[in-house]
Amino acid sequence: MMVKFLATGFGIGYLPKAPGTFGSILGVGLWWLMKDYLPYHAILILVAVWIAGAAAKQLNHSDPSCVVIDEIVGMPIALAGIAPVWWHILIGFAAFRLFDIWKPFPIRQSQKLPGGWGIVVDDLLAGICACITTHAIAWSCREWLTG
Repeated sequence: MMVKFLATGFGIGYLPKAPGTFGSILGVGLWWLMKDYLPYHAILILVAVWIAGAAAKQLNHSDPSCVVIDEIVGMPIALAGIAPVWWHILIGFAAFRLFDIWKPFPIRQSQKLPGGWGIVVDDLLAGICACITTHAIAWSCREWLTG
């Protein structure tokens, strides 16, 4: 019971439309709470892998759409190192959702990993791609605004 509750982002994963997007919003909240302690985020990622794998077994599905803990722990990676400025956060959020939905190489291939790893790693990779994109856009805009 507790595994499903956590895996679904306190039940938000059961929303009929865009559960991953709402899970990502929870991820922004997690980033906000942990932005000064991101090295500890690795522990949450490992816990998320276990929870996602356990929930997948309970739900008898390899990657249930109601499981959003992967978006919750992936989103802070997209925002790592950015200034807590609303437009930086918005760019990071949009980039994360883009990479999470599009799943370019090697993100899509990572879903073949076993258990919770296959559920979570694609979101971690989407977070890395989004982080690079966010920093590049923020840097470009800073140059444009101050140039």
